[in-house]
Amino acid sequence: MTDLLAALAGSSGVLLATLLLAWTASTSYVVATGRAGGDALLHGPRETARLLRQRRRTTLSADRLLWRGAGWSLLLVAALLVALVPWGGSALLPGSLGVVWANTLDIVVWALVWLLGWGANSVVGLVGGYRFLALALAYELPLMFALVAPALAAGSLDLAVVADAQGALWYAVWMPVAFAAYLLGVLGFAVLGPLSAPAGPETGSGVLAELSGPDLLVVNAGRYALLGAGAAVAVPLFLGGGAGPWLPGAVWVLVKALLLTAALAWVAGRLPVLRVHRLMEPLWTVWLPLVVVQDLVVAVVVVMGR
Repeated sequence: MTDLLAALAGSSGVLLATLLLAWTASTSYVVATGRAGGDALLHGPRETARLLRQRRRTTLSADRLLWRGAGWSLLLVAALLVALVPWGGSALLPGSLGVVWANTLDIVVWALVWLLGWGANSVVGLVGGYRFLALALAYELPLMFALVAPALAAGSLDLAVVADAQGALWYAVWMPVAFAAYLLGVLGFAVLGPLSAPAGPETGSGVLAELSGPDLLVVNAGRYALLGAGAAVAVPLFLGGGAGPWLPGAVWVLVKALLLTAALAWVAGRLPVLRVHRLMEPLWTVWLPLVVVQDLVVAVVVVMGR
């Protein structure tokens, strides 16, 4: 009974943290687009009320199970990412392969965003889905190599071990390229900012084109939640986990995650959407080699430190 209550409490805490991160991302994004702070704080509740009153859009011969199931699953993936984060030394889903599972959930987002475009049986949605796959191939390899750097330095794939291994010097300080590549990947799988072309105006909203009402609400909430969840995973990877003065470790993890979420969302709201073909070449020919060099530097430092 005690274990059940602990699991329920942990699950509730993860869900609340996921929603708080999503609301923070939404608010910061709206502030970045030029709205006043008070209006931005109420944007989420107002948009929720508006979309809940809106009728669901339907398309001819749509695969509703894949289409709507994919959209609603984005929020679930975000919650699972948050569950991997060690809050004060322990995670709801602890394990020795936390880094691998984080990357696996990122890959799951590929299928979900693709199915958003495919399931609607819409040309515009399908174009958005194909653009997402092309873009995902370009940002994912740098992201995967970025995850290698902190795991290599800590000698472990356990997020708690990676966080504890950083000591007084965060990995973000001496692994700036890996940190930047990771954050770019977060913007990619959240489909926000410069990497939001698959859902941007150039393709008539792409994978979001045929969504409305509660479906659009949940997908947008999922995108903001994924941004926040990606920021939360960055805390043990690059920002020292719960390390910090005076406050408990769990509080420090939350504070760092909220601040990074707000910063990422603000950047996403300020930068223009870049066309997919303009991103492909620099991501493949410049960004990927830089991240590989970063991994080599980390490997040399680790070997010399033994």
